[in-house]
Amino acid sequence: MGFIKNAMDWVLEKEADAAKNCHANPEDIDKQIKLLEEKRKQLKKKFEDEDAEFGHVLDKLHFIKAASLKCHTSKEA
Repeated sequence: MGFIKNAMDWVLEKEADAAKNCHANPEDIDKQIKLLEEKRKQLKKKFEDEDAEFGHVLDKLHFIKAASLKCHTSKEA
């Protein structure tokens, strides 16, 4: 991941230099922004869906553990 981040930082630095020298088209930058915002939105949705699935599994495991503890405490008594 470090290589990709470094490469992206380098590209963004070049884009910033181009903008400073009036060589960057604001419409192109706006397209990039919209594309990344949409991708970010999709990733957030995917994360939320997967997090909900993990939460469901964890809830079931806690229930199973509680049932298991009941068995072990009643056998020991």
